[in-house]
Formats: sequence, structure tokens, C-alpha cells
Amino acid sequence: MSLVYVTNKKNGTTYVYESTNYWDKEKKQSRSKRVCIGKLDEAGNLVPSKRLAMPPAKQGPVPSTVMKRSFYGATYLFDKIGELLGVTADLKACFPESYKQILSIAYFLILEDRNTMLRFPKWDRTHSHPYGSCIPSQRSSDLFASVTEEAKNRFFSLQAKRRTENEYWAYDTTSVSSYSESLKQVKYGINKDHDPLAQINLALLFGEESGLPFYYRKLAGNISDVKTVKHLLADLGNLGFSKVKLVMDRGFYSKENIDALYQNHLKFLMATKVSLKYVQEELNKVRDNIRTRANYNASYQLYSHTATIDWEYSQKRPYKGDVIEGKRRMYLHLYFSGEKALEHENRFNALLDRLEAELVSGNRKAEHEKQYAKYFEITSTPKRGTKVTPKQKAITQAEKDYGFFALISNEIKDPIAALDLYRNKDIVEKAFGNLKERLNLRRTAVSSESSLEGKLFVQFIALIYLSYIKKQMSEKGLYKNYTMQELLDELDVIEAFENPGSAVRVGEITKKQSQLYNTLGVVPPTTL
Repeated sequence: MSLVYVTNKKNGTTYVYESTNYWDKEKKQSRSKRVCIGKLDEAGNLVPSKRLAMPPAKQGPVPSTVMKRSFYGATYLFDKIGELLGVTADLKACFPESYKQILSIAYFLILEDRNTMLRFPKWDRTHSHPYGSCIPSQRSSDLFASVTEEAKNRFFSLQAKRRTENEYWAYDTTSVSSYSESLKQVKYGINKDHDPLAQINLALLFGEESGLPFYYRKLAGNISDVKTVKHLLADLGNLGFSKVKLVMDRGFYSKENIDALYQNHLKFLMATKVSLKYVQEELNKVRDNIRTRANYNASYQLYSHTATIDWEYSQKRPYKGDVIEGKRRMYLHLYFSGEKALEHENRFNALLDRLEAELVSGNRKAEHEKQYAKYFEITSTPKRGTKVTPKQKAITQAEKDYGFFALISNEIKDPIAALDLYRNKDIVEKAFGNLKERLNLRRTAVSSESSLEGKLFVQFIALIYLSYIKKQMSEKGLYKNYTMQELLDELDVIEAFENPGSAVRVGEITKKQSQLYNTLGVVPPTTL
């Protein structure tokens, strides 16, 4: 038995049919029978057909020995977070047949830190959760394979509409190592965890103000960050977002990408290299006088300066065979940090020490030959051996930009406001940490594309809950007394007692547990 969805083209109403397969003895063939059980409302909820509506059956006698006792406190927290963020409603609208299984697996991934689905049956026996039944490992694989691209994108769209329209969205990528040899996108590339395995790449979009993720995309392991921006813009367009504000690091910088952001009328904040020609031109104007008291910020302990510049915009139009050129306004924010300057200088001196030692000892390395020639005069004689003299002019030139860094934006005028926003993008890096550590995504071992897509989606759902809890803990100062695991453990011990025909009875809740629920923005469960 399965559900079939049919949309009436005239009125746009989607009807839900219950399809049952049976064996026709006369014609000796398998046939199917459909019965309309209702339609979907605007929110995607099922409205049952009136002709099938039946009065509720009277509750019969319940044996007193049939009851279930389970841990309830942490999964209750997730239930309420799901209601608050609209995750449960959006999953139900997009995955009406399997949303409860998706939620249960997400809950399991959060509470059973780094454990595989093989442990789900044991967890099911001790915990209350949305699906309420065991999901064996094979059944979870089937569930992962059933997650379609269409339903997934619809969920992204519904979730993104719940975010603040004016907030900036932080965008970044990470690498996920894989043992699989059958997945098409597993390739060797720049591994951000310095893992020697092949990998896939994962792009993630996060709301800076909400602290919540609402979009991800799987990429081939050999795709560089800079190549992903145009596809991101196309995806956002398909999801119905025209007014987008993005924060990105300098790995996404290219003239082509900046032109694309302007072309799509999107606001952005991006890090860029100090060595670029137009950055050097502005930096040379203030290099010697940026370090004044008026430019100093005590919070970050650095100096800043902003210049309004013209971006040389160009747009190719293949359908007309021409190029549109013009100027676009841009704000270039320049910063100098004494701490960064010292860090860069120490690192550079350590490199020069290593290069000089290799030259004097005769243990030269082929990959360092260009650096030997750039920074040292090298002379060798049979009697005196190798003599190494530093090229001070080249060294001074290399050191002149130490401590400086730059951001560019087409909206944010204030340098400290821009820096605040850029520093907040570390929520993406921490989210990647949660995915890899708590949600067991450091190395993936799935063997089919469909299973990988589904598993990533369920892990993404779990990440939404983790991100909400982390934000609340950070803002309310809970990390002073708890790690996230300790907080979840504190609530997880609360029990619930279930009897068929009776409402769930929640066990005792301490004052401290009740305060934790309230601090996390959730009303504590009611006890007897």
C-alpha cells in the first residue's frame, strides 16, 4: 500500500489516493486499486475525505500490564524545537509518508554521538521518539534512498522563507573523506582536514542572525570553492530568492564571481587578497598613516580604513555577442593588526631559517628552489663551502603587507560593522565541526548515490536542531556550566510512561531541568 499524489491542473488542488496492489485471479495479473482519501491544504497537510470520516472507536479495556517506560526529556525538547522552527511542519509537507522516520533518525544522530544506525534498535527500546517504532539498518537505507531532489528543495524553500529577509547568509564549503569507490563525485582534491583519502565537497548556507542552516549542496571532491558561486546563485534563483546577502571568504573571490553578484543584484561581503592591484593602490595611500588613534578599535585591537572605489564591471551576453562594461560602487575595507603582523613575521622567519639550513647543509629540496633564488645569494667554493647571503630587498618587499587584510562589500560602509559580520561566519565552520564530529560525517562509507543524498539530508535536519541549541546556549551563557552533551544528558533522563488509551504521563522534573527548558525557549513538559 502506498500514497499517490495527483494535482488537478484546473484548480491546482492536490488529491491524495491510497494505492493498493492485488492479484487478479481471472486475468492472472497484478493490478492496483486507488481510493481517494483526501486532499492537501495550502500548508501541505492532509484534509481527509468526508465520505471516509468515521466516528472514533470507543476505547476498550486496557490490560494494566501493557505499558512502556522510556526516556523522554531530550526528545521532547527536539519536538518543541521542531514546532518552533517549523521543521516538523515543513518535513510533513514535503515527506508526508516518512517525516516521522526522518525526525527519529535525526534525534538518534544527535543523542547517540558518533554511533551508527546499527545501534538504533537499542536506542528505540529506551527512548520516546516521533516514529515510535524500530527502524532497522536496512529500513534506514531504504528511507535515505527515498529522499528525492524535488522534496528536498521544497523543504529548503519552506525553511528559508522562515528566515529574516534582511540577514546576511554565510556560505562556505568543506571536504568529506570517503572510502567508497563507486560514488561518482568522490574525487581527490584539496582536503580541508588534510586527509589522504578521496572526498566529496559539501557547501552550506547559514543565516548569520538566526544561526540556522537552510541549504546545502553536495559537490565533486575536485571542485574548488571559486567555481561554486554561480551554481549557488542559480540554485537560490530556483528556490525563489531574489534578494540575497552573502558572506564569503577569499577562496570564493574572482572577478567573474563579483560580476555575477552584481549582475544578480545581490549584496555581498567578501574577503580578498591584499596583493591584488586595486587593493595595493588604496593600501599604498594609507600604509604609513593608518595606525592613528582615530582609526583604532579597542574591541578588535586593530586599525581600519574604508575607501569607496569603482569596480570595473563586465557582463558577457552570448545571445547578442557583446560585452556590457561599466563601473559599480564598492567599499574596500582595509585593516592592520599588530598581532597578525607579528604572527606573519615569525612564520616568515621560520621559513627563512629552514631554507638557509637546507642550503648550508646541502640538503636542498626541489620544491624550494624558487624560494632559495628569491631570498638568498648563494655562492659555493671548494675551500669555504656554501655561503648564503640574504636578499634584504626581496625580504623587505615580502614583509611590507604583514598584518594587513581586506574585505570588500557593495553595501556595508562601516569597516567595523563589516568585520563584525565577517567574523560571525565562523558559525559555518562550527557547523561543519558538528556534522563531522557529533553527526559522524568525518568519513562516509555509503556505497550508493541515493543513500548518500538521503543520509546527508537527515544529518542536515539534525544540524538544524544542534545549531538552535548551540545558539541558545551561547546567548544565555549555558556553556559556563554545561557542554552540549552534558545539557542533553541532563534532560534525557526525564522519563515518560505510556499506556494504550491514556495520555503520556511525564515523570518527575527537577527545578534545574525546568530552568533549562525555559532558558532554551521551550515550555517544560507537564507532569502529574
